[in-house]
Amino acid sequence: MKKSKFIKSSIILIIGGLITKVLGMIIKIIMTRLIGTEGIGIYMMISPTYMLLISIATFGLPVAISKLIAENKYNNKNIILSIIPISLIINILIIILLFIFSGFISNNLLHESRTYYGLISMGFVLPFISISSIIRGYFFGKERMLPHVISNICEDIIRLIVLIIGIPLFLTKGIEYTIAFIIISNIFSELSSIIILTLCLPNKNIKKEDFFLNKKNIKNVFGISVPTLIGRLIGNIGYFLEPIILTTILLKVGYTNNFIVYEYGIISGFVLPLLLLPSFFTAAISQALIPVISKSYSNNNIKYTKSKIKQAIFISLLIGIPVTIIFELFPEFCLKFLYNTNEGINYLRVLAPICLMQYIQAPLTSSLQAMGKAKEAMNGTLIGMISRTVLLTLLSCLKIGMWGLIISTSISIILVTHHQYKKIKENLKKDTI
Repeated sequence: MKKSKFIKSSIILIIGGLITKVLGMIIKIIMTRLIGTEGIGIYMMISPTYMLLISIATFGLPVAISKLIAENKYNNKNIILSIIPISLIINILIIILLFIFSGFISNNLLHESRTYYGLISMGFVLPFISISSIIRGYFFGKERMLPHVISNICEDIIRLIVLIIGIPLFLTKGIEYTIAFIIISNIFSELSSIIILTLCLPNKNIKKEDFFLNKKNIKNVFGISVPTLIGRLIGNIGYFLEPIILTTILLKVGYTNNFIVYEYGIISGFVLPLLLLPSFFTAAISQALIPVISKSYSNNNIKYTKSKIKQAIFISLLIGIPVTIIFELFPEFCLKFLYNTNEGINYLRVLAPICLMQYIQAPLTSSLQAMGKAKEAMNGTLIGMISRTVLLTLLSCLKIGMWGLIISTSISIILVTHHQYKKIKENLKKDTI
């Protein structure tokens, strides 16, 4: 029964992930062709900041809620209702800080004044993302994947419609306003997702007590979410520093701002999204894995835990290997077909084999978190971030353009994946003794 439920959850998430990935690619293609490589470059420069803020705003809560609800030992309704007010307070603080520091980030760190309105816009979107992620955590814990899939598909369809209508209108006002609109468009999509997920929630037998803050539930949630948050923050801080290091050092060694924006747009806007296409499979496996591993590991069923982790790695490689071969043999066709560009072929060929390890990294990290080893997962992310940042800084000084970014990213992926695999092996071996 457990096995069939895990497979069923995985299949639903993979099918849903495939649909949303196709919709996401359509959105990306439309954005690329409407705002051009320079516009994509500006958008990708603020994306690390956006990812960092999303990590802070969501606070690792989806993983924590999913794990606690999967264990079925707590008042599930109170867990959700206790956390939402706290999440909104965190988001209000982020909005205030964004209004204070956006000017400094755009002018002094990113060295691109046209990113200012995009940075400000992020604050308005974050509360919607936080609420939808909390509700999603409930459904993952219950292994009810269909509401998540339906909400994701509707979310992308609405965003696609909004962007098709809005981008041409805002382009007449300037690229900086267009980028801000692209960020703001997430409000409409996230709101639709919240409505759908809320309608799918069980609303029977909700009592007044469910709305009161339960200190024990909050402590349990934050006991899991804080290490998860720190792990994500470490990764996102490295990602946040990436364009800052690149622009600062490359400008000093003689590269122009136009070169940096253009090449960074190629790598972050075309090459990496293409390489991460199979990630919707690995993300689906990872999401389905958390409640399964949480239950089996907490019940000391080590044999079953091992089999599920091995199964997740096998499926990830089963998808990743053929895709990698295609990227190696036909890079020009892939870039031309999806983005109508020939730029980035050499970057794509170098990174494609390395990303095989990236594909199995997500289920490995999710497994550690589900086993209650979020701190060890965080340590792996820390190793990757430090090595990537140090290497990026050193290599950027060598006047090798964006190849410093490619090399540092590759080494970071290898180190993190090896660390997560090693820690899972150690913990499972230790628990069988």
